[in-house]
Amino acid sequence: MQERKRPMPVGIEDFKKLIQKEYYFVDKTRFIRELMDVQTEVTLITRPRRFGKTLTLSMLRYFFDMENGEENRELFRGLDIERAGEKYMREQGTRPVVFLTLKDIRSDHWEGELEKFALHLSNLYQNYIFLLKSPALTEVDHEVFRTIWKRNGSPGEMEGAITSLCRMLEKHHGKKPVLLLDEYDAPILSAWENGYYKECIEFVRGFLGSVLKTNPSLDFAVLTGVTRVSKESIFSGLNNLKVCSILSDAYCDIFGFTQEEAARLMEECGVEDKLPELKKWYDGYRFGQVEIYNPWSVICYIGEGCRFRPYWLNTSGNSILRDLLEHVDRRRQKELEGLLQGKGVEAPVMENVVYSDLSHHRDALFMMLMTAGYLKPVETWKDEDCADWVLLKIPNVEVRMAYRKEILGHIVPSQGEILLRDMLRSMTDGDAEGFLENLSELLRDFVSYHDAAQPESFHHGLLLGLSVLLDGKYRVESNRETGYGRFDIAFFPLKTNTPGVILELKSTKSEEELEEKAKEALRQIEEKAYITELSRQGVQEVWKYGIAFCGKKVWLERG
Repeated sequence: MQERKRPMPVGIEDFKKLIQKEYYFVDKTRFIRELMDVQTEVTLITRPRRFGKTLTLSMLRYFFDMENGEENRELFRGLDIERAGEKYMREQGTRPVVFLTLKDIRSDHWEGELEKFALHLSNLYQNYIFLLKSPALTEVDHEVFRTIWKRNGSPGEMEGAITSLCRMLEKHHGKKPVLLLDEYDAPILSAWENGYYKECIEFVRGFLGSVLKTNPSLDFAVLTGVTRVSKESIFSGLNNLKVCSILSDAYCDIFGFTQEEAARLMEECGVEDKLPELKKWYDGYRFGQVEIYNPWSVICYIGEGCRFRPYWLNTSGNSILRDLLEHVDRRRQKELEGLLQGKGVEAPVMENVVYSDLSHHRDALFMMLMTAGYLKPVETWKDEDCADWVLLKIPNVEVRMAYRKEILGHIVPSQGEILLRDMLRSMTDGDAEGFLENLSELLRDFVSYHDAAQPESFHHGLLLGLSVLLDGKYRVESNRETGYGRFDIAFFPLKTNTPGVILELKSTKSEEELEEKAKEALRQIEEKAYITELSRQGVQEVWKYGIAFCGKKVWLERG
């Protein structure tokens, strides 16, 4: 009898539900053993969103929590942690656990975020309502509990809420609790995006500092997040903190699917023939020295009948990219263009993020993009001063689509997309008149004089804009050597019997020179044999366009 296929755990973040409902589960319980072997007081693990951070902390919760300990022991039956031996399983169900996620604490103003903190802390305390009847607690303890539970606490009292809860749990159980804090940096990111960063940092510094520094009622803590916020702004004075970033070897194969895990999953689901495409779309991340697949995208892909789509990009977290692109200068534009062409960017390693630096510090920008999952570390090294450097690239097709989509949004507003599609259709059909007409309208209505007056910025924008909507039909190359020179932009068709396209771009300060400049560009295509590479790859027909710009005016010649 054929084994029943298990459902994909799309959106399942509760470990108990995942096991009991028999969802497909990639066994990561070895993390529990590794965590106990290291015995670090405070562990911070940073990974991009949708890489299983919440599910992993949920797994730790069900393993260590005293509540329903015997019942929860069955969840680990036959898993790696049980096979590791009784030495580890003796620790199961032996501690009180405080589990809190901050991922939904977001608001467009500080007062709203503070209210969210109050609500989350109240809901957390509700889980321990039995403490109000504990004879081990004093009346002062009960008063503190009621204050937070009823959402009457001042900001200062809320800062100490987790510390107070740990103390009360230790009094009641006679054992120090474990703290599991998920997405610790989500409120900070919201604050940065909405203009109340300073107020939030002050609060979170007290909120985390009080429970993690010199807290005698804490056994150990595990925190997760996307970024490591600067130690000076959050973790000052915390000497017992072990940070495991995506550049660290520690726990590098716990979050996401390894090559072997992805292959085994595809085989079990009977779609192993699609593994090469899966790798192209969702592989390419690198944590420590291990190559990792995006788990969210993989399970969504299988759950949707093996349809390749940008699943990770539809989870509302790419506001980071949108906000960072608001401040790109011409140098960064060129680097982004190079990334879209498969090139890399070298940057010094700066894992402590100071959000205020992102708008003007190039290296902080690329470090944020790395920690958020938009770039992957390909190679690391030390320079002559022993400073750490990293080579960064876009990891896969899915993430490259994010860049293209977001960058296009900065070039042409959504209402210009139909016009842009018409322009591209005319260009690839060899319709020079339609191409010129639509390009002229696009320049007139959607490109600012400031951009049009800077040819390099405009050429960059044009390249990226064209790249977006032709994805899947053409491979776009720029400044590539062929024939006797380097073409500006070329479109290599992905299907046979489809024409290729060569664009040579010129700029001039005089509108009277537009026609001659366009003709000059077209002659350059012919004289320097720019179609050589297209012809070598079997493209039978090539549309050649010489295009000249003067501010928002344009002239086009087709060969």
